[in-house]
Amino acid sequence: MKDFKQEFDKFLNMIESGENFAFARFSDGELYMMQNKKAYIRPNEVFIRGAPHPGSWGPEELKEFNPETDQFYREKLIECFKFTKENYFKGICFSEDVGNEDYKWQFEMLGNDSTWITWSNLLINGNYADFIERMVPEFVNKPIVYICNEIANVDKLPFDVKKDFRIGQNCHVNDYPLIETVKDWMMCNNINDHIFLFSAASLSNYMIHDLYKENSNNTYLDIGSTLNPLMDMTGWLGSRQYLRGYWLKENNPYINMIGKWG
Repeated sequence: MKDFKQEFDKFLNMIESGENFAFARFSDGELYMMQNKKAYIRPNEVFIRGAPHPGSWGPEELKEFNPETDQFYREKLIECFKFTKENYFKGICFSEDVGNEDYKWQFEMLGNDSTWITWSNLLINGNYADFIERMVPEFVNKPIVYICNEIANVDKLPFDVKKDFRIGQNCHVNDYPLIETVKDWMMCNNINDHIFLFSAASLSNYMIHDLYKENSNNTYLDIGSTLNPLMDMTGWLGSRQYLRGYWLKENNPYINMIGKWG
């Protein structure tokens, strides 16, 4: 049994102490992709769980998994999900997010081993204030590499970015070659004890797997959309309730939501 707050503190302590690790988030989109289910996010519609739903999403959110054409990427994602190495943490969806059946499906694929398993939403919802107020300040004195959207203004961040690599829409397909670009840069420049931040949808999973497998002497952290409000991005206003709760002081349940184990 793991605790949502204690898991966050564990990762924070590892960053503070300089202990390297990887954290890859397998959220509901990755879950349905591994299950070979159609999914997409378009400007005015999301298709998930077998049905379309109206809404509003910014250009940084747009992506698609097509079971007829994207099997290579599905198989790659499953490889990343099954990969095991010390300090390679996988954030998964729990019953409260996707129901018992899908929760059990993930654990069965992992051989029911929870050693390196944590929450996919560990850095958001009830832990988001701690992420912004306690973890982000730790980045100030660390060499940071950031894989992020082409419209993100990293100059607005409260820490310096030593090197950034940019992605666009549907990056898990369109920007797949960037994995080798980042890996070559890391190896050619002997990059160690850096923190790599990822805001690149499922491409984050591929990269974290390949980079950590190649060199576990860095920290690789999938932070999703957590920094979008700081970088002149506006898509979160229509789609990310946990961000609206914190930055706009809206009274919604996400900002206090604590993940439950199981």
